[in-house]
Amino acid sequence: MTCNIASHLPAMAEQHPQKTGVVVATGTTRAGTRNYEKMSFSELDQLSSSYARGFERVGISRGTRTVLMLKPSLDFFAVVFALFKVGAVVILADPRVGVGPLRRCLREVDPEAFVGIPLAHVARLVLGLPTVKICVTRGPRLFWGGHKLQQLRDDREEPFPVTATDPDELAAILFTSGSTGIPKGAVYTHGIFDAQVRLLKQMFAFGADEVDLCTFPLFALFDPALGMTAVVPDMDASRPGSADPEKLVAAIEDQGCTTMFGSPALVRNLANFTAKEGRSLPMLRRVLSAGAPVPHDVLETMHKALRDEVEVFTPYGATEALPVCLIGSRTILKDTASGTAEGKGICVGRPVDEVTVRIISIGDEPIDQWSDDLQVAPGEIGEITVQGPIVTPGYFGRQDQTALAKIHGHDGGLIHRMGDLGWIDPEGRVWMCGRKAHRVQTAAGPLFTIPVERVFDNHAGVRRTALVGVGDPGAQLPVLLVEPNDAAHDTSALLDELRQLGERCATTEPIHDFLLHPEPFPVDIRHNAKIRREALVPWAEKCLR
Repeated sequence: MTCNIASHLPAMAEQHPQKTGVVVATGTTRAGTRNYEKMSFSELDQLSSSYARGFERVGISRGTRTVLMLKPSLDFFAVVFALFKVGAVVILADPRVGVGPLRRCLREVDPEAFVGIPLAHVARLVLGLPTVKICVTRGPRLFWGGHKLQQLRDDREEPFPVTATDPDELAAILFTSGSTGIPKGAVYTHGIFDAQVRLLKQMFAFGADEVDLCTFPLFALFDPALGMTAVVPDMDASRPGSADPEKLVAAIEDQGCTTMFGSPALVRNLANFTAKEGRSLPMLRRVLSAGAPVPHDVLETMHKALRDEVEVFTPYGATEALPVCLIGSRTILKDTASGTAEGKGICVGRPVDEVTVRIISIGDEPIDQWSDDLQVAPGEIGEITVQGPIVTPGYFGRQDQTALAKIHGHDGGLIHRMGDLGWIDPEGRVWMCGRKAHRVQTAAGPLFTIPVERVFDNHAGVRRTALVGVGDPGAQLPVLLVEPNDAAHDTSALLDELRQLGERCATTEPIHDFLLHPEPFPVDIRHNAKIRREALVPWAEKCLR
């Protein structure tokens, strides 16, 4: 049996050759006209085949580990599928993690080729990647030499034969966001990509006329495989929380988008904009948001811009296992939001088909073999584990980290420890209670971030809160940091009200120290939504001295 994620593109080119495959916003003229570049599925397939022939000619072929650092563009889509067509291993890392972490990440994977914009090649030289032997530049080729991407095009009309890779063959190394440490390179096989495409089709029943607003490049790569038109809006994809909502609405309206995916920070800004401007988005059939929990007020506000039957879906998963669970905003707001306000955590829905979720006792040591007695009692909070065809086999070059994250199952399959804490209710729904690394270990027992924070986040004067622990594990002092919103005029009264609110809930009663944070909380670089609680601890310690 063979499979290659790239095979979906020529299949779509054959089925829907004239359908637009990719649309990229290229700015606005002085007269105010919005410009877009477009390419049909047939043209995209031909361009990717052209690049594939060029890559093969210069030595990028099956198994070649290739770093890719291109901005979202028509070439970005064509190059990714060209690399998959030749059977190369695509390496995607976020340069914003910083020089030190990025150097460690890329040196771990020993890349043999590097495809990027000039600035990325400058970074490559600064990082020092001695294993890179083949350089390809999109744009002017400067002092580092190598090849220009445009010069690699081989425009013969015959299709490039997609490499017949095996399901368990390495397809990509995708680095995690590093929100709780240095990013790790998750190993993706062609079989995992194939399973993800299959499950996404089942989950959302995408039609043949679907058009997707792509605000996260990694997720956008699924669009050609799903048969959807990918629309890249005028935004900096590396800063989704700063995307101009007016430009997002323009792209949705101009291109007739039926679907959009965005981080909670982006969806918040879009929802607030549509509410303020009285705009609606009747063409959307669904909104997807992931990367961090989506606040309920964001769901409520976003609903006002959508048709009554449309939902905001919040799929749960991680780079190492995606998708895992699914729930829609209608269920959240009507059924589970009250439980969240009472300190039960956030409901992320039921496991998707082919995926098994189990809860095990909380621990920080490796677990080699699965045993049923690892599981906690029904309803008890523990670590979320996942088993299924979407589970990645490990981290490239990180045996110790792999041992901490993977458990060998009885059937030979791997079970992934999500690093998230949660519980399963009697209806089989999973409730998420925060990261294991962020739990506060007090002398009286552990406290979990999301159950605590969501009790306070409902206050009208609060934008968000962050629970942190000060001191040594086992004797930590729980401290709630508060980021007020514009409605919080009297901050001293706000803290008093939060203390009283905490005393009325068993989950939050142990918290007695509240601190007003003077500026927005630091968040992750990928989604601009996950609070970096570990970065807040030193400030809290200083305030309590």
